[in-house]
Amino acid sequence: MPEITLFGWFHTLMGVVALVAGIYTLAKFKVIELDNRSGQISLGCTLVAAVTALAIYRRGEFGPAHALAVLTLLALIAGTIAAKTKILGKLSPYAQAMSYSALFLFHMIPAITDGLMRLPVDAPIVTDFADPLLRGFYLAFLVTYLIGFGLQVMWLRKQPRRLDTTRPYQSASTCLNRFS
Repeated sequence: MPEITLFGWFHTLMGVVALVAGIYTLAKFKVIELDNRSGQISLGCTLVAAVTALAIYRRGEFGPAHALAVLTLLALIAGTIAAKTKILGKLSPYAQAMSYSALFLFHMIPAITDGLMRLPVDAPIVTDFADPLLRGFYLAFLVTYLIGFGLQVMWLRKQPRRLDTTRPYQSASTCLNRFS
């Protein structure tokens, strides 16, 4: 496995910041949204990590990591459209949660792959992309995503309807108080 370049370290740092900010956001707010600073940091760093991933070539060709970066960009776009336009009506918050939560899955796949194929430096744990250990991690990440999204769906269902699209999950009394 080649050494990590300065550009690769920048890409990795953006991915780590995106994950940490995303975990914080999910723990505090239950969903990732553009309406809070930690959500903005998570999504912004994810955007930078995905764009920089498209510029990293180990084998000189478009590979699975590039396809994952494209999926990440598509999920960012879909989540942002769902959040900003409410194009899906009542389903928009669910589409946003599904899209933005998928970003964790898209971060973790290359993170575990790269980590296990690089460490320890002298004798990496994994040397082949088809290694059963990697596949086990991928399956665990997918199951975690599905459970996490399911929990978000249950949480979103319990929230009052969005009455004012500029302020998420507020009650009718909050809206009425603004006009009093």
